[in-house]
Amino acid sequence: MEVLRPQLVRIGGRIYRKNPVQEQTYQHEEEDEDFYQVITGQHRSGVISARTRIDVLLLTFRRKQPFTHFLAFFLNEAEVQERFLKFQEEVLEKCSMDHGVDSTIFQNPKKLHLTIGMLVLLSEQEIQQTCEMLQRCKEEFIDDISGGKPLEVEMAGIEYMNDDPGMVDVLYAKVHMKDGSNRLQELVDRVLERFQASGLIVKEWNSVKLHATVMNTLFRKDPNAEGRYNLYTADGKYIFKERESFDGRNILKPLAPTDLLSGSVNLTTTLFENFYFGTLKLNSVHISQRFTIDSFGNYASCGQIDFS
Repeated sequence: MEVLRPQLVRIGGRIYRKNPVQEQTYQHEEEDEDFYQVITGQHRSGVISARTRIDVLLLTFRRKQPFTHFLAFFLNEAEVQERFLKFQEEVLEKCSMDHGVDSTIFQNPKKLHLTIGMLVLLSEQEIQQTCEMLQRCKEEFIDDISGGKPLEVEMAGIEYMNDDPGMVDVLYAKVHMKDGSNRLQELVDRVLERFQASGLIVKEWNSVKLHATVMNTLFRKDPNAEGRYNLYTADGKYIFKERESFDGRNILKPLAPTDLLSGSVNLTTTLFENFYFGTLKLNSVHISQRFTIDSFGNYASCGQIDFS
């Protein structure tokens, strides 16, 4: 067909010129074969456009699904479990008369963990993709940060999530490197960044808050709750989970002079502010599945990478 004499097409009483379209050939077109496995069209640009729209729809759908998995370090070594139970015992002994404080809101010691990021994995293929991504993180930067050895950390001190100690929903233990370095924070932040860039984790924060939940009011009605919900109705409305906060002021208030031991405790120290849960050697990042239990009472792991 000549360019100056194009084919004419009559539609609805109007005449349109049908111009030729030349498709561009790409050197690495084989890399995009997945476009053509489920999407077909006359032109590559149309197929890519359709794929983009589908990706956006999938992302919107994914955001409305409950979390299925999470990346985490397990913090359930025997010493830490024993110290956690001691913490629970002392809190209930000294603060059980405070509003909302009872045994139902304490974490299961076998499930103590440090979350790096929450995931929505909708197929075995996505679980495998997550495993592969985690392995690439290990090869590209985790081995350098860890030096091929476990990270020795301390779990000590407590804090609360919101700004009102009289209305607390989440109380957590702080986790930090024993040598005072920033290596753990650097490692988890880079893992989070990599998974956010891949789309496997929806970007909500730029940094991971290093913490281990020890008390959570969601446990009051649901002992299997993991502390975060992202549930929506069919029409996209967020489902608010009602929870009864607890009064944490006595847990966090400064010690009275009569509680001091030979002046060895500062007056500004709170009853549990510096509670020591123990030392751990973090050697693995796990892909944990929510609402599951393994033979040890912990979350079932779908995959992991080890530092040593």
